[in-house]
Amino acid sequence: QVQLVESGGGLVQPGGSLRLSCAASGSIISINFMAWYRQAPGKERELVARLTSGGGTNYVDSVLGRFTISRDSAENTVVLQMNNLKPEDTAVYYCNAQITTNGVRWSVYWGQGTQVTVSS
Repeated sequence: QVQLVESGGGLVQPGGSLRLSCAASGSIISINFMAWYRQAPGKERELVARLTSGGGTNYVDSVLGRFTISRDSAENTVVLQMNNLKPEDTAVYYCNAQITTNGVRWSVYWGQGTQVTVSS
């Protein structure tokens, strides 16, 4: 069984920084991509950043220049470094991954979410 465990959320002042981590564990053959989504109250869940197995990245326009997605030194861990945070960034952030495991070609997995609140 594959699990995604998130950490790093919390309350931060506007202009501050947070570092979110997502660690995948279980019977993993390969990770095709890992990504971060977020969902604000009353809004649809949106893709924030994606990191592919080939090292490519994608970001929603609103976070360009402020957020960076990367692989951590720890195995099967992805990090979202969030700088110059704005109140509009307030949301529940979800880790997402497409992972190949024994018995299937690939499956999509979700973390349980971590709250990020940007407020004075």
